[in-house]
Amino acid sequence: MGDVPLRDGAGLALPSFLGGAVTCWARALGEFGATIMFAGSFQGRTQTMPLAIYAALESDLDAALALSALLALAAFGALGLLRLGLRRTVSADL
Repeated sequence: MGDVPLRDGAGLALPSFLGGAVTCWARALGEFGATIMFAGSFQGRTQTMPLAIYAALESDLDAALALSALLALAAFGALGLLRLGLRRTVSADL
């Protein structure tokens, strides 16, 4: 077995990546819909970050972009901490 060229490997993986992206998008839309329907959006009481971004889009685009960036940074930070924790757990087991 030889090395698979990057373009061939990426071509093989592309349909799976696209399928995963579409699935994530659909799940996110479903969660947003459930949140807005069942949890409500009472500012300062039950408002979640996605609902705050949605409300800010109507009046202040800069605030919506700032909240979106903050949410993305929190998500990447959580993933980074999880990765570090898993790396330490795996290296401790060896």
